[in-house]
Amino acid sequence: MKLTKTTFAVTLSALMATTGMVSAQSLAEIEAAAKAEGMLTTIALPHSWCGYGDVIAGFKAKYPEIQVNELNPDAGSADEVEAIKANKDNKGPQAPDVVDVGLAFGPTMKAEGLLQPYKVSTWDEIPESIKDAEGYWYGDYYGVMSFIVNKDLVANTPADWADLLKPEYAGQVALAGDPRASNQAILGVLAAGLSKGAAAGEAAGKAGLEYFAELNKAGNFVPVIAKAGTIAQGATPIAIAWDYNALAWKDELAGNPPVEIVVPKTGVLAGVYVQGISAYAPHPNAAKLWMEYLYSDEGQNLWLKGYCHPARFNAMVAAGKVPQELIDALPPAASYEAAYFPTLEEVDANKAAVTGGWDAVVGANVQ
Repeated sequence: MKLTKTTFAVTLSALMATTGMVSAQSLAEIEAAAKAEGMLTTIALPHSWCGYGDVIAGFKAKYPEIQVNELNPDAGSADEVEAIKANKDNKGPQAPDVVDVGLAFGPTMKAEGLLQPYKVSTWDEIPESIKDAEGYWYGDYYGVMSFIVNKDLVANTPADWADLLKPEYAGQVALAGDPRASNQAILGVLAAGLSKGAAAGEAAGKAGLEYFAELNKAGNFVPVIAKAGTIAQGATPIAIAWDYNALAWKDELAGNPPVEIVVPKTGVLAGVYVQGISAYAPHPNAAKLWMEYLYSDEGQNLWLKGYCHPARFNAMVAAGKVPQELIDALPPAASYEAAYFPTLEEVDANKAAVTGGWDAVVGANVQ
């Protein structure tokens, strides 16, 4: 019997309330409904970010009946939020079904009514500290802030944040995003603040702003959003980015130019991103099926192949579900030992300080 949307929603809601998971039968119903919808609309998923190229290809191969409509791959977390708001009443191809945003954006999107709850079948293996108890958002992967350096242009690789202030790096240092909108850049500022000894949260955000103001005044900061192309062209010889992005860019550049990636000695910051389904998703069942794929063993290992530590990493390693070659491809484990995982409150406080103070304190129009 074909379930109506109302009957299906009630059945699924009752099931999750009693078990916190989705049964195999419910997954079959979701899959059938998703295939009937025939489309999934994503946003802000560059193929080089966290292995998303392989992830999307894997989803397409498993569900060829579902077209993947990719919106604005280079968008930031704030852009994703605005895309949902702008398309609340639009069921067309410009309305995102799903989002992948920085940790701080999950709770705010829930509070604004922009997300709908859904608990994937592997819910119990997602750490409690990085998921909403009601299933509105949940952590997907994490990495640490790093420097990627064009060795054709930079003779001495900087080892720490303080090094970037040296005169030899004039006109060479960039963030991989606009710190007024990009979660990656916002947390890059937090990491810089931590390196100055500030406590995580508002204090580190303000200290990070002061650091970038100093970097900008010295003439070392470049107001260009860094990516593989700008690194290769010499526009941003030193880029501050998540380690998984830096490693993916290194693969993309394939030695032309040669690059070096370092995790700074201080201010080692771990950043968690989260998934969510738009409350206004035109294809809600395709969105749920996408989530199931992302949090399956296959999806998690594809993220790891893209140099990201997936949410279920510890549970999967314990169960022997992670190929050793994927672990070996990551930076040495010691690089992560000093990593600081900020609390949600600290991330929120930092975000408010950075987005609210960048223009006044730093005054560099990053674009």
